[in-house]
Amino acid sequence: MPDDPNVLLLHTDQQRFDALGAHGNDEIHPPNLDRLAAEGVSLTRTYVNAPVCMPSRESYLTGKYPSELRIFDNGVNLPEGVPTLPEYFGRRGYATANVGKLHFRRHSDRDHSHLHPSYGFDHLELSDEPGCYEDAYRAWVRREAPEQLPHLSPGIPDAAEAYERFADLDRDIDHPEPRFRTEPQAFEGDPGYTHTAFVARRTMNYLREHAGERFLCVAGFYAPHQPWIAPREYLDLYDRADLSPPNYSPEYERRREEYSYEPEDPWWERVEFSDAELRAVKHGYYAMVSEVDHWVGEILDTLETLGELEDTLVVFTSDHGEDLGEHLRYGKGFPAWEGVARVPMLVHWPAGVENPGRREDGITELVDLVPTLLDAAGLQVPSHLQGQSFADALTDDGYEGRDVALLESHEGKAIRTDRYRYALTPDGEELLFDLAEDPLEQHDRSGDPDYEAERSRLRLAYARRTTEVSVGGERPDKWGA
Repeated sequence: MPDDPNVLLLHTDQQRFDALGAHGNDEIHPPNLDRLAAEGVSLTRTYVNAPVCMPSRESYLTGKYPSELRIFDNGVNLPEGVPTLPEYFGRRGYATANVGKLHFRRHSDRDHSHLHPSYGFDHLELSDEPGCYEDAYRAWVRREAPEQLPHLSPGIPDAAEAYERFADLDRDIDHPEPRFRTEPQAFEGDPGYTHTAFVARRTMNYLREHAGERFLCVAGFYAPHQPWIAPREYLDLYDRADLSPPNYSPEYERRREEYSYEPEDPWWERVEFSDAELRAVKHGYYAMVSEVDHWVGEILDTLETLGELEDTLVVFTSDHGEDLGEHLRYGKGFPAWEGVARVPMLVHWPAGVENPGRREDGITELVDLVPTLLDAAGLQVPSHLQGQSFADALTDDGYEGRDVALLESHEGKAIRTDRYRYALTPDGEELLFDLAEDPLEQHDRSGDPDYEAERSRLRLAYARRTTEVSVGGERPDKWGA
């Protein structure tokens, strides 16, 4: 395996594992992501270690579980002393950059024009939300095309609006209402100035400036996180009538028929889960994936033009998935059913991937990313990292994966085995899903006597996995040496 490759990490926000044609979805159109899979290797059973943004990102960019970091929910900043992916590469002489979403710090109660901790990056162009703050995104648009500024914000988050009132801040930014829409919207500005375009274009600029050097570049896309807004050309790729709503069990159908809301309910509760709404949500979600896909193609073309594609290890993944109404819920969170917990993991590296086009089905965790990148680049893997390298999967060298994936949340913890998902809440409530019989996980089997033996086995697997993580983290040397 070649030493010292460039590393380019492309990660989206809230992208399900099956939002790819390469994973068997014939409703979505992402040819460039499918190209990554066809020319690289796809680890098809990759699971996040937290079901929401901040703890997931803080985990997989440090190689430590949320429980080791003591971060289980959004709104908890990553301490500045925790070693991160760019620090390991920077010590080897790599130039390091983050462009776009990082989300190591709360975004709703700070001034985005103030200096942000570097977290080991030499170069930071941060924008954690698409256009609602005065950050690197708005600064770039103000320089390049100031007439586009009124079109950028999809709406201010509620917490940020409360903070700005409390701090008596006036950002002079136009914010539409409401922020959450089940009906997708066309981006009203020039499609070259969306947040996705900003991340891609600034990433390509960084690649050009550092051609011939060794670099680690992390590009964080906000899409396909709601609200579902995309340029018209990507919405027009889809005929909504061709998109399928979830297949609900009789129990879920009954609950769906009874679902209702009142006009005075907050915006996040104004949903009805009708077939029309479910198709609309999928329409917007797929359009946002297609926009990311277009720019991934532009980034790959840039690497090829620069002569860097052969020796650049490109990883595409996401921080968690999206339920898309499968459990009468949009978004993410515990217990992190398959659509939330399982994400893409595509690795493209012409100089380092053997027998490209392979699918590796062994269970992988996102916490495995940092040790894998270090291992593949020929860098020392620190012993305190909690993930395990899947670099063997790149060389077709008998990669088997894990027996169990672990997910941690303030609402409880869950494990995913080859067939089952088992979850336990702090108050002792159990959940058990048999994905072989119930792939959409709409039947909790934790109280089913037919699953008593399996429940006992899963309890033991859960105890072993959580104990392994809790006693295997970084600890002071007991001998003081």
